[in-house]
Amino acid sequence: MQITTRNTTITFGSRPLVMGILNLTPDSFSDGGRFTQEEAISAQIKIMLNSGADLIDVGGESTRPYAEPVSADEELRRVLPAVACIRAMHQSIPISIDTTKAEVAHQALHAGADIINDVSALRFDPAMIRIAVTHEAPVILMHMRKTPKDMQDDPAYDNVIQEITDFLTERIFWATEQGLDRQRLIVDPGLGFGKTTGHNLTILKNLRAFKSLGCPLLVGHSRKAFIGKLLGLKTQDRDLATAMISAYCATQGADILRVHEVEKTRQAVRLHEAILQAP
Repeated sequence: MQITTRNTTITFGSRPLVMGILNLTPDSFSDGGRFTQEEAISAQIKIMLNSGADLIDVGGESTRPYAEPVSADEELRRVLPAVACIRAMHQSIPISIDTTKAEVAHQALHAGADIINDVSALRFDPAMIRIAVTHEAPVILMHMRKTPKDMQDDPAYDNVIQEITDFLTERIFWATEQGLDRQRLIVDPGLGFGKTTGHNLTILKNLRAFKSLGCPLLVGHSRKAFIGKLLGLKTQDRDLATAMISAYCATQGADILRVHEVEKTRQAVRLHEAILQAP
């Protein structure tokens, strides 16, 4: 399976691709405020590239639980220099712009980004679908209940796997009806977005169910609160657990792993691949 962008072709094969997270927000749940200065941003990009990141995801607005939205102007001020910096360092690595705003996506794509990563699955900004179609940009469709500000207010499901699958099926149908090529769609079940710890574990246990959608599957589990609740770990101490989940996701057909610490997940993925290739 392949997805073509303006700068490269993304090929999905025997191992999941590792997507490094570049949070440019002062209030991200994990590393908020660490990467707000040019020198720190550049250094983090170099670390991810040297660690073997297959993609880099750039975000300028926090989507942690109860986060307040920011203006498009502020989001653009944060993300555009970072997109340009990545593209200057690496001409072809796929860059995704993590935003729900059409104007931010539009300008980021012009600056060198390739993919739109929309946690609202193209629902929050009516103009987003036009931007995606015009730019022929791949889109990550994620499942989320409500908005980041209220998604964790008593999340409940009758059947969490079926409801997420139904939601993503509807969004895929809607996007293709609007002119977006199905071959450019990636799905994300949205771990931690309107889910309890139990819901997150059920999603991980049943990851293969989402392969029935026929799109590459992204999993965003890195340092999330359910890891802390299960293991009693602070956010900055969750990278080993994240890598262990990454290895598990590799066995369940995940195509992209979105993580903060690229190197540990790359190690987990390489070990998984080596085991599969052993005689």
